[in-house]
Amino acid sequence: MAKAKIGIIGDGNVGGALRSGLEKAGYPVRAVGKDPAKISETGVWAEVVMLAVPFPAVDSALKSLGDSVAGKTLVDVTNALTEDMQLALGFTTSGAEELQKKAPRAKVVKAFNTQFAGHMSTGKEGDQTLTIFAAADDEAARKQVLELGRDIGFDAVDAGPLKNARMLESLGYLNITLGYVLGLGTKVGFKLVR
Repeated sequence: MAKAKIGIIGDGNVGGALRSGLEKAGYPVRAVGKDPAKISETGVWAEVVMLAVPFPAVDSALKSLGDSVAGKTLVDVTNALTEDMQLALGFTTSGAEELQKKAPRAKVVKAFNTQFAGHMSTGKEGDQTLTIFAAADDEAARKQVLELGRDIGFDAVDAGPLKNARMLESLGYLNITLGYVLGLGTKVGFKLVR
């Protein structure tokens, strides 16, 4: 069976690492930067669209994608942070829930935001398998993203409904704080022991 075509909006560290990991796993992938026409073309081509842009760029990317995400899995890889690296949303909503409101016909899944870009092509830190979580209201879309994570090499864990993105975005912020603010570096990652 042919693997889903993956369109990654964002070709920086995160988008590039996801592209590498998914291509190694045999997925056809396109990753694009800020060009609105290329974003639109990629959205039409892809069966799964991944938003790997800075949080302030979400609205612009959505505008360029237009209706191309209707009925498709839309993976929110962003961390809802302000420009001064503070949590922008939380507790009563999340960036992913707000994204779902802006793209109501898409199947939004929050995933991959809790690990650093350096882990996204392998799912590992050294010989340790790291964990990613996927939260979505659409069960089929959530399972599809969990499979993408497993195919890259992560331990992929079902995190339930989209409202749980509130906790995943806070976990992503904790990861960034540990790595950059508290000096642990980007060779750290989360692993769920079970």
